[in-house]
Amino acid sequence: MNIGRAKEISESADMIRVTYEGTPVIIQHVDEQTKLARVFSKENPEEERDVPVLNLIED
Repeated sequence: MNIGRAKEISESADMIRVTYEGTPVIIQHVDEQTKLARVFSKENPEEERDVPVLNLIED
């Protein structure tokens, strides 16, 4: 996924399906400089992590 699309999804009110390594995630924030997205999984919302935006997949 590209940075621009990741930012659009993070700012959207719609629930857009995104996965990271096969796990559905929600994007909280995108850092354009580091190209990392702050995400959490739907199954484990208290476990947040920073992942490369390029590894996110929109379904």
